[in-house]
Amino acid sequence: MRPHDGIGFPAFPADARRGPARAAAFRLHPYLARTPVNPTPEQIAAVDAAITSRRSLRAFLPTPVPRQTIEDILAVAARSPSGTNTQPWKVYVLTGEAKTGLSQKIQAAFADPTERATHADEYDYYPTEWKSPFIDRRRKVGWDLYGLLDIAKTDKARMHAQHARNYDFFDAPVGLMFTIDRIMGQGSWLDYGMFLQSIMVAARGRGLDTCPQAAFMQFHRIIAAHVGALDNEQLVCGMSLGHADPAAVENTLVTEREPVSGFARFLG
Repeated sequence: MRPHDGIGFPAFPADARRGPARAAAFRLHPYLARTPVNPTPEQIAAVDAAITSRRSLRAFLPTPVPRQTIEDILAVAARSPSGTNTQPWKVYVLTGEAKTGLSQKIQAAFADPTERATHADEYDYYPTEWKSPFIDRRRKVGWDLYGLLDIAKTDKARMHAQHARNYDFFDAPVGLMFTIDRIMGQGSWLDYGMFLQSIMVAARGRGLDTCPQAAFMQFHRIIAAHVGALDNEQLVCGMSLGHADPAAVENTLVTEREPVSGFARFLG
């Protein structure tokens, strides 16, 4: 059997892992102490709402997000599971001039076809060949977004401009960049996804919204140089964080989800 990071065990001395000492340690653990044994309907609804209200929003207000709020979100997300507690995530938080400076560098590269051609994704986020139902879902969300923005299928210039908004973090006051050590295996990328989801859910619990962005991958060299990432770090993705712009039509997009019967099979 593979070992696992039993809840809270890494923080406990060896003699606290058995008998009365173990029980006492569990009672005193700050995170476990917050876990209700019998959650109320209100507590269940609050967790469900934080998850189901999460959407990838593409227009933000300039309202600043306090550093303490960002740190609180990351501290909560750090409780995400990872195989043998490896915690493979590393985060760069950009605000102010640091964020603006990165946006300017990427926008300059994106606007120049010759320069843009020298940049390529470092890993395959999408398959090289598509099939149904995945391509159908991909096309639908794309055309639904462009439809809200009144961008025609033939309007390449406006599509390009909309894509470029990624690199301004959709005007969000906070930009996040995520890297992983290149030695880590596929399982650690699974762990990383749970960490990213935890950030987005914790943000919703604080009235904030996010947009995880694979668009940054193409410009990983620019990003690494700007944030000071080491050679052993690989860019996973970026993310915008802030207060959603309620007047932005693109933020009315609600993507569809398959019903449970469409993806789950119950046995037994």
